[in-house]
Amino acid sequence: MKQGMRIAQTFLSVYYAYMVEYRAELLLWALSGTLPLILMGIWIKASQSGQFGLAPNDFARYFLTVFLVRQFNVVWVVWEFEKEVVEGKLSPRLLQPIDPAWHHVASHLSERLARLPLALMLVGLFFWLYPEAIWLPHLGNILLFIPVVALAFAVRFLMQYTFALFAFWTERASAIEQFWVLFYLFLSGVIAPLEVFPPAVREVALWTPFPYLIHFPAAILIGLPVDIGRSVLVMLGWSLLFFILNRWLWRKGLKQYSGMGA
Repeated sequence: MKQGMRIAQTFLSVYYAYMVEYRAELLLWALSGTLPLILMGIWIKASQSGQFGLAPNDFARYFLTVFLVRQFNVVWVVWEFEKEVVEGKLSPRLLQPIDPAWHHVASHLSERLARLPLALMLVGLFFWLYPEAIWLPHLGNILLFIPVVALAFAVRFLMQYTFALFAFWTERASAIEQFWVLFYLFLSGVIAPLEVFPPAVREVALWTPFPYLIHFPAAILIGLPVDIGRSVLVMLGWSLLFFILNRWLWRKGLKQYSGMGA
């Protein structure tokens, strides 16, 4: 246990130093996630002349929270792993007594810590430009939001890392993620809150993993009604499914990788 803690601390400190070294690039990454803030203006304008079940301030708070959630669960492991396999950089990591996946986990967690001050700075700028949207979430919502957004990141990471393992068979595993992201954008709540979807579409979407990556954590923080028990069970179910598929692909993929001369 102590050895595992030391390894985790070393990984996090090393990758955090690496991420801070590229803090200017981190600012650009944070700015690249401002799509929800752009969509917020569109939906606020639309809500002033239509009946969507949410007030203009509700849309403002929702899309601000979506921006925050996206800062926590952005994942890029498929491009890193694809590059490692294609360029043969995975081979030396296979010699280490630790699953290479933990390198990517540490990299992502360290990037969260390095990105957080920049994200909070952008939130402060948003409140300065739009003071009507300022609100203080309930303490219970905050305490529930933290583990839920962590679980959402775990689901998102498992999904993309599973797609990344197809790099053992194809040089363009990232193409699978680029196709998958189309469903992610429309069904996760990034483009619009699920409350404005037709009931039939919303019910189908709630059985997919997408709404729980963005909409579910955002709804908890701003206090929208959600079925917490069902949502957590669906997230755990998809996590288990992707974990089993991930481990199966990993075992099969290592045989394929060795067969390529690694």
